[in-house]
Amino acid sequence: MTTQVEADGDTARSTIRVGIVDDEPMARVLVGKILAPAPDVTVVAEGADGAEALELARTAALDVLLLDLRMPRMDGLGALRELRRLPTPPAVVVLTTFHADEAVATALHLGARGFLLKHVDPAELVRAVRVAAKGGAVLDPSLTQNLMAHLASHHLARIGATTEIAKLSTRLLDVLKLVGLGKSNNEIATDLHLSDSTVRGYVSEILAATGCANRVTAAVLAQRAGLLD
Repeated sequence: MTTQVEADGDTARSTIRVGIVDDEPMARVLVGKILAPAPDVTVVAEGADGAEALELARTAALDVLLLDLRMPRMDGLGALRELRRLPTPPAVVVLTTFHADEAVATALHLGARGFLLKHVDPAELVRAVRVAAKGGAVLDPSLTQNLMAHLASHHLARIGATTEIAKLSTRLLDVLKLVGLGKSNNEIATDLHLSDSTVRGYVSEILAATGCANRVTAAVLAQRAGLLD
């Protein structure tokens, strides 16, 4: 059953509105308790399957949706396919107990902002919500290398990450590194003293040059190529 917990009006407007969708009630409770102390994060809604995730995305004005993949009725992948049709879908972060299987790779291609294992450190979960809300990529380092094996249909897995980044200029490598660190376009612009529009253009160039499907896949490439070492 879908539940919504509304914050006071002023608080809701000044915080990141988060929805948690998982078929295990205890998992939802645990994630909610982890996020509760964060002053800028408010859990406003919960659901137990993909259909309820869609309902929450349409009605709860979510900024971030924490989404399990394996659920009854409609799973997380089904929800992601439908969420793409919404005019302003929330940023989706996949929470999974599985180590980078094909479902996780598919979720990224369907627009998920990133992925975390369910036993992630609590502080990292809070940070991930903030990063996703700003438009950044969220990647669990323990999953990144395994994920590459499940992107075998993508030429990055065949040619190799080092070869791919060799195509990029020094400036594009700077941008790619910050994408890999989960920075939003605005944060990258601030760090590199560029305009937001220039950064958007650079990110588009990176995706076109490397064949990455989205900025999350680009972040995986940055990690795989050793840019974050």
